[in-house]
Amino acid sequence: MATTNRQATTLALAHALSAAERGLAVFPLSRTKLPALRSPHRDDPAAPPCHGECGRFGHGVYDAATDPARIRDLFAAAPWATGYGIACGLPPHHLVGVDLDTKSGTDASAALRELALRHLFTIPDTVVVLTPSGGRHLWLSGPPDVVVPNSAGRLAPGIDIRGAGGYLVGPGSRTDHGEYTTVPGTAHLAPAPCPPELLRLLLPPPRTHHPTPQSTPQASGAHGQGLVQFVLGAHAGQRNTRLFWAACRAYENGIGPDLVAPLVDAAVNTGLSEREARATIASAARMSGHRP
Repeated sequence: MATTNRQATTLALAHALSAAERGLAVFPLSRTKLPALRSPHRDDPAAPPCHGECGRFGHGVYDAATDPARIRDLFAAAPWATGYGIACGLPPHHLVGVDLDTKSGTDASAALRELALRHLFTIPDTVVVLTPSGGRHLWLSGPPDVVVPNSAGRLAPGIDIRGAGGYLVGPGSRTDHGEYTTVPGTAHLAPAPCPPELLRLLLPPPRTHHPTPQSTPQASGAHGQGLVQFVLGAHAGQRNTRLFWAACRAYENGIGPDLVAPLVDAAVNTGLSEREARATIASAARMSGHRP
């Protein structure tokens, strides 16, 4: 059994290093598909949120790397790992995973085809990974200035989306239920660009703003300050997501142009560059139907 485990770990590491060569950030997974390394802060419930800033391993998707030396160190620290995760939302691919499940009792592939017909987009040729349960993972590439959130069943029953802060189980991984494999003829492909019509469906739906007689400049100012505080509370790994969400709400509520500077300042305060912040806000303006 020990020899078998070592072989599985060696194979998983080889597949992980191969994925990293394609620009995909990876980290080790256990047979349960969960991160193989436990949090170093698990015995300290009062510890502040940490996404790897402490420098130790055990932060799940935030451990993901493309550097071969770091990947080998991660697997050396988790000799029981039999698979690897691929972090979504990171450059250069800004990977978006479309997980077509079979456990819900619905035909998720048919649901995706129906969405494609209804919203007039074509599902592109791209990397497709078969799961042990018979499901499929489609790999798509998102725009660099758009943060796609994770979701489960929001697009349609049985369709889960893996975006920023999420991960996909990489092909070649072994789990308690079997092995993840690439569909023949797709392994050599790069993740195809996500169709714009599908991308709009993956983003949080805009809220319709209904002005009321009680709306006042003071109320709008309070709302704007709340959005700024929401951005200021972001940690590494969620800064772009929070900024994009706040900017969308600002434009939907008619205070977007006035809130650009405060939102940029808040984002820079959390660690984003001014260029990143302005690009994210401009993307939110476009998605909300406004000119940035």
